[in-house]
Amino acid sequence: MKKIILASASPRRKALLEQLGLDFEVIPSDCEEEINSGLDPHDLAKKLSLEKAKSVADKNTLVIGADTFIAYKGKIIGKPRDGEEAMKILKLLQGNTHSVITGLTVIDSDTGKTVSDSIETKVHFKKLADDEIEGYILTNEPLDKAGAYGIQALGAVVVDKIDGDYFNVVGLPLSLLHDVLKKFGVNLLELKKL
Repeated sequence: MKKIILASASPRRKALLEQLGLDFEVIPSDCEEEINSGLDPHDLAKKLSLEKAKSVADKNTLVIGADTFIAYKGKIIGKPRDGEEAMKILKLLQGNTHSVITGLTVIDSDTGKTVSDSIETKVHFKKLADDEIEGYILTNEPLDKAGAYGIQALGAVVVDKIDGDYFNVVGLPLSLLHDVLKKFGVNLLELKKL
């Protein structure tokens, strides 16, 4: 089997890929994420994931690129720059429903075969008091996550419910990844045969 590369510095994506039992290497992409391009959110997510995957493609590899952001009322929201921006984002999202969109690209570096797709999950936030938002920001958890929260950790308590793929909200939609990898001859369920 070809070497698999994850083109991401995200510890959450790495942990999710490890959960699948794949042997892979992490090579973070150095692509700049330009989220104000005027593209449809799904097209933008696919474009960003493709750029990340292309930036680390090497011989005899399958490269996985992903990009996740929040869409709310036509506005795309990435990671906050600081606590002040995290406060603004969380105040905007609290008590409302937003979309988490992830673009996913897999490239076979030898053949050039490329498959890009995207997925959307609706996340319903609880209504939060300002002191709850401030307390959450003080944990520093919101500062490196799209939408300023992490559903897989303390941020789970601000989420009322989700409609869609939980792993998409964490940052790597595993079911979609499996479907895409099968197009490259990698069936994760067949790899688990005894």
